[in-house]
Amino acid sequence: MVCCWSLVDLPLVKTGFDLAKIIAERVELLDGDIVALSSSIVSKAEEGPVPLDSFTPTEHALSIAARNGADPRFVQAVLDNSKEVLLESPFLLVERENGHICVNAGIDTSNVGEEDSVLLLPVDADKSARDLQERLKRLTGVTIGVVIIDTNGRAFRVGQTGVAIGVAGVEVMRDWRGKPDLFGKTLEVKHEAVIDELAGFANLLIGEGDGGTPVALIRGLGMLVEESSIREVFRRPEDDVIRKALKGWRGE
Repeated sequence: MVCCWSLVDLPLVKTGFDLAKIIAERVELLDGDIVALSSSIVSKAEEGPVPLDSFTPTEHALSIAARNGADPRFVQAVLDNSKEVLLESPFLLVERENGHICVNAGIDTSNVGEEDSVLLLPVDADKSARDLQERLKRLTGVTIGVVIIDTNGRAFRVGQTGVAIGVAGVEVMRDWRGKPDLFGKTLEVKHEAVIDELAGFANLLIGEGDGGTPVALIRGLGMLVEESSIREVFRRPEDDVIRKALKGWRGE
């Protein structure tokens, strides 16, 4: 049986808070459980809000900001947290250092808690997930998985869904290729990104806006593995037709 619920009565997390201790005090974890957290609560605990005034816009940032009607400081924050800019306008689509592609480098201006500040995504969300997994193991003695979630837009579809940006000890991809379907035909292209399906479901429990509860627990899925990394879901640049199309559109 699969059970899932969001954790309630969580404090407003600030820099330096022990997320593992907060979770362990509110739920009895069992072996095989999966803890899903919003990226914002992890960011608040690790680095906290960053004042926009700490980013000094370059000429490049000023140019993009003028075209997009954006705060130049925010644009500079995005550029500072990007490995490659795939699209500058009408919005910034970038690749982060770990390979994650998203709008505005995933920088958040909602639920920050401090005026004129932003939340940056964890620098290495896989490491953040591993650290939390190990800390919970020390506190509780049980083996669990951890998924860190952010909301992303989707090509060709309206609306955002939850996707995994960091993972520890949870299955990422499920390869059905080479297996038979109901009628004995061999599957050739079925490569299921189960971590993002899990993230989308967990995001329903976590919620958005002022009613969100940033931690959810999922029990009974049987998806734990020894090692995993979110990099497993990223396409290689040479195989990414959308990236190639954007480069062609930019004349590169």
